[in-house]
Amino acid sequence: MVTLADFKGTVKADWCPGCGNFAQLTAIPMALAELGIKPQDTVIVSGIGCSSNMPEFVKAYGFHGIHGRSLPAASGIKWANPELTVIAYGGDGDGFNEGTQHFYHAARRNPDITYIVSDNQIFGLTTGQASPTSRLGMRTKTTPDGNIEPPINPVTMALNAGATFVAREFSGDVKHMQATIKKAIQHKGFSFIDVFSPCVTYNKDNTYDFFRKRVYKVEDEKHDPTDFMAAYKRADEWGDKIPIGIFYEANDMTYEERDSVMKTPLIKQPITKLTEEVLQEFY
Repeated sequence: MVTLADFKGTVKADWCPGCGNFAQLTAIPMALAELGIKPQDTVIVSGIGCSSNMPEFVKAYGFHGIHGRSLPAASGIKWANPELTVIAYGGDGDGFNEGTQHFYHAARRNPDITYIVSDNQIFGLTTGQASPTSRLGMRTKTTPDGNIEPPINPVTMALNAGATFVAREFSGDVKHMQATIKKAIQHKGFSFIDVFSPCVTYNKDNTYDFFRKRVYKVEDEKHDPTDFMAAYKRADEWGDKIPIGIFYEANDMTYEERDSVMKTPLIKQPITKLTEEVLQEFY
């Protein structure tokens, strides 16, 4: 039996007290444990940023990549060993600035991985610069007179790119987020979850109170996640009401199923001299 304690890492999370990332640090292992997935069968991949330290805090395999490059690494790991549960995790700066092209192409390729973004609408690690999801007019270190760039919508981006599982969550509701993460991991294909994760240090606009007054659950409105147009309409909502939950889910062939090369993944191929030399670099 797999328990939450099995995923407890030896490194203590050093995020700011109250950071929304702590909620995901709870929800991800909870989802894995409920699904009976063992730490040795799990890989968490990240890029660079406050949230990207996640692999250090969870007892599982981890790969800490470079800025914006978590998805190529996660895809490669999945293709090398399809039996692993692969979760890519990072922030909005990492994923939607440096990692924009990887986000789009991973979504359209549909590899069987889960991508969770801790979206605090600010660059936190570098101490408070505007990110791609910062609101128009927001004052930050790089936009002292107010942000003049309209924010992107990660959820509609994922839908446009062809992601087969698209959701949004809020760190202020761990139980609801954990249930969505569980379904995302179970989904066969590219699963994307954009998580509102308030930065209590550098973002004084998008606070817990800001979201608590606005978020509502799409399932309470009898939303049909198989209806693409309904999903897009929900995803485009922003204002006094902001939806969270599973917007869209569809069945489609994964990248691994489409590619004949994947029929014999690397894990099942004989180790050559070159493979051994590459592996030695990571020992």
